[in-house]
Amino acid sequence: MNLLRISKVVILSTLLFGMCTPEKGENAENQQVTEEVVNVYTHRHYEPDQKLFEAFEKSTGIKVNVVNASADELINRMEMEAEASPADVLITVDAGRLHRAKEKKLLQPIESQILNENIPPVFREKQGYWFGLTYRARVIAYALDRVDPGAVPDYESLTDPQWKEKVLIRSSGNIYNQSLLASIIAGTGTENARDWASGVVANMAREPKGNDRDQVKAVAAGVGDLAVLNTYYIGKMLTSDNAEEVAAGEAIGVIFPNQSGRGTHINVSGAGVASHAPNKENAIRFIEYLSSADAQKVFAEANFEFPVRPGTAKAALLESWGDFKIDTLDLGQLGVHNREAVMLFDEVGWK
Repeated sequence: MNLLRISKVVILSTLLFGMCTPEKGENAENQQVTEEVVNVYTHRHYEPDQKLFEAFEKSTGIKVNVVNASADELINRMEMEAEASPADVLITVDAGRLHRAKEKKLLQPIESQILNENIPPVFREKQGYWFGLTYRARVIAYALDRVDPGAVPDYESLTDPQWKEKVLIRSSGNIYNQSLLASIIAGTGTENARDWASGVVANMAREPKGNDRDQVKAVAAGVGDLAVLNTYYIGKMLTSDNAEEVAAGEAIGVIFPNQSGRGTHINVSGAGVASHAPNKENAIRFIEYLSSADAQKVFAEANFEFPVRPGTAKAALLESWGDFKIDTLDLGQLGVHNREAVMLFDEVGWK
């Protein structure tokens, strides 16, 4: 980020949030009564999230100020703003990014009995630096008319020679793939992870391109027979206004890999309280609300994500897939091994 952009960041932060909190040292008698607020930096861009923010405002009287940007942009911004950052809450997809924010000392640990009760340990950072709000599984989609799902029981099957020129998957620059490989490194070791990545490259139907939906469309078009994607994209495709997406979604089946072993790789969308949060108590209250039964139901039904709160009903599509074994790896390991995953991708020529 150049100096001009840094200046713009600081100026924009001041314009957006400069009036939210009285200046330090200001005489209490001269302070104006300020509005209760929580300042949220979020990578998520879904309409249901905005509805939840509005519901929180209505129920608490706390105004939610939102800044949307990519996770990397938000993390860089918080670094540049340092102690002057108005951010109270950081929300992003991918536990690896949450780990990165923690390592950069952009998040602070919090104590919340409500969060500890609502969110099982597997979905939260053990010291309270961040808490998962939803999770998604990275699954294998297969062509219903061309593939026996029994022939693809695990991620390792994607390297089998029978699938040469049949595998479709996004680029190595995609964080979901980076976290998948990081989970393989953590679970089975570097050499096995390298062999897996190399084997997938050897079986690719084409050079990686597009997003998860594009991989499903390519399976439906006969470009390949197997695709790797996050579960919620299937729900979005099946309920899309785009007939091509609906048709593609109907042409594939879903495999939850590694059910006889470590379980299917999962990742979370999660939130943490910013290190210099000017409205810390409001930030905690906000995250607690997102773990509530009502909020979890919205996440599950509107965006086809798996709720982290036990007992929350899932969307009908997710229910139709039944229960599955998840990989219970400490999700912080996705961040610990991210750099190594990127290096392995480069080594094996995964573009």
